Amino acid sequence: MSLAPQDTRSIVTISLLAAFADGGKHEREREEIKRIAEGLSAADGIHLPTLYQDVLMKRVALADVAGRLQSQEARQLAYEMAVCVCDADGTQSAAEVAFLGTLRQTLGLDAETAGRFDADAQALAAVPLAPAASAAGAAAASAATPITTIPADGAELDKSILNAAILNGALELLPETLSTMAIIPLQMKLVYRIGQAHGYQLDSGHVKDFLATVGVGLTSQYLEQAGRKLLGGLLGKVGGGLLRGVGNQAVSSGMSFASTYALGHVAKRYYAGGRTLSTQMLKDAYASVTQEAQGLQTRYLPQIQERARTLDAGKVLSMVRAA
Repeated sequence: MSLAPQDTRSIVTISLLAAFADGGKHEREREEIKRIAEGLSAADGIHLPTLYQDVLMKRVALADVAGRLQSQEARQLAYEMAVCVCDADGTQSAAEVAFLGTLRQTLGLDAETAGRFDADAQALAAVPLAPAASAAGAAAASAATPITTIPADGAELDKSILNAAILNGALELLPETLSTMAIIPLQMKLVYRIGQAHGYQLDSGHVKDFLATVGVGLTSQYLEQAGRKLLGGLLGKVGGGLLRGVGNQAVSSGMSFASTYALGHVAKRYYAGGRTLSTQMLKDAYASVTQEAQGLQTRYLPQIQERARTLDAGKVLSMVRAA
């Protein structure tokens, strides 16, 4: 599938409309979305800050934007991205459910096909932090030890963090929208397991607060990851060619490798130190380790690409559940 510039512009606009559909975005998340719109490189004459302002000031109507999409493939991709934006934080508000319903009808999508994607995205967003326990463990108290644990050993933790970063870097190379969405729950599960390794039983609220504190917004992160793919001509592309050579990675910043690596190492410092780091210290540490990880990404690029070649996009949900 090759998108016309008008299609790309419309899909980005619909994604931004989805991001603000519930009207309740935290100011911190709104600022992150603004930063992303200003920071992503323009493509085919698309000026993202203008699109952002048009959406924020309600100068665009969903029906008008959706009506500009020129192909069935573009309409399907627009819907999938909107669903993932609404599901990125793990829940859909009533306003988001209504927005997606209106979008589906406006785009004229097949209800059964759209429904299957909705179900898959919601299942991915709702994956528990702990892997499925055994039958005996499932009947035990909520503090039961999950099957997958990481020992509080520095070398083992470092290895687990690196493996998670490579996996998420590989997911960033895949063209499917659900592959992009899978990065967020995998990052949350990594933080959960690191906390558990240091004796902390965390829930999704704690993990989301940690991500928000260091500066990782769930909706904004999905928008940035998917936006880079879309503007680079990768998102939604089918067939071979995606992984032919190192040059293709230049289209993507490798941000998923860097953000996952940084989240893991900052979480390790935080929980190993008894959760005593201040908000500013966490932010500074995340920024510093992210910069370090961006330098490491080139070294691990061959492993990232090899991992991407072995991933089955049809089994993303089961992979995330087992992680």
